[in-house]
Amino acid sequence: MARREVSLPDGYPEFLGALKRRVRVAQGRAHRAVNTQLIELYWSLGRAILTEQEEQGWGAGVIDRLAQDLQREFPNMTGLSRSNLFYMRALATAWPADSKVPQLVGLLPWGHIRLILDKLNDASTRDGYVAAAVKNGWSRDVLLNQIKNRTLERSGSAPSNFNAELTPADSELAKQLSKDPYVFDFLELTEDAAERDLEQALMDRIVDTLRELGTGFAFVGRQVHFDVGGDDFYLDLLFFHIDQMRYVVIELKTGKFQPEHAGKLGFYVSLVDDRLRREGHAPTVGILICGDRNDHTVRYALGRSGSPMAVSTYTYDSLPPSEKNALPAADELTAAFGWADEEQGKHG
Repeated sequence: MARREVSLPDGYPEFLGALKRRVRVAQGRAHRAVNTQLIELYWSLGRAILTEQEEQGWGAGVIDRLAQDLQREFPNMTGLSRSNLFYMRALATAWPADSKVPQLVGLLPWGHIRLILDKLNDASTRDGYVAAAVKNGWSRDVLLNQIKNRTLERSGSAPSNFNAELTPADSELAKQLSKDPYVFDFLELTEDAAERDLEQALMDRIVDTLRELGTGFAFVGRQVHFDVGGDDFYLDLLFFHIDQMRYVVIELKTGKFQPEHAGKLGFYVSLVDDRLRREGHAPTVGILICGDRNDHTVRYALGRSGSPMAVSTYTYDSLPPSEKNALPAADELTAAFGWADEEQGKHG
């Protein structure tokens, strides 16, 4: 029997869409609630096992038997294996709250928690990755990559003048945008790569570049042109941080940081603030990424700059030596991006 066509009222598609969104939100909340209850159960089991081990001197053999008995009693539960019981104990050891697992930990899937327990020993570092994984919705693979790259340990570690040039609250936010060092190990090139090949490869790997910069960065442009009273200037890289609603100017120099580098970067920060920044945007910040630096020189150079800036370094150190030797030299990298110190047609 053919379905009879119904004349739908005005606004029906919007109404249907709203109901779908409501169902999906409820499904998400239910899933999170079930996950939280599961993690709380695992923490409580781990806490009980830990207490008994401390009081009764249990050995590993008792936990083996415990896993067998629990699996026999609850055959449909897949999380009561011997290895999981040890992870539950590790969970209770890592977060030894008096009565329950910490709230943020309870929001993570069990696989994420196992990974954090495997890879991180320091309590504050664990808490940092838990918070970042919850905030950014990292998958397990992304979380593993972030831990391997020591992303949080590098974030905010670059010397800067943010405290002096920004309000305290804004300074803390701006610090989160810089890393030290930046790891450019995703440039999988051979030593005979031509300059144009390197430039194309960097453009092709813009997703990896954004991933290394951090969550929230959006690419705006390369060699961004400014006409200042008839003089031409070209900003190396310009990004916009969506969460913080601010432009981020990035300049890269090979070799060691020189005081004049801060002057050029501050000039570009001022240009972007004047020409591109809109009402509601946070102050523009600049990040200089160089091959090496003397922190004392950096401190003096940034002390009276007048623009919020940080100075970071870059490295290929996470690569094996054989691969590292196959990469182009730092001056080739600079040349390919148009970052040579003696720039043609660009005022210094």
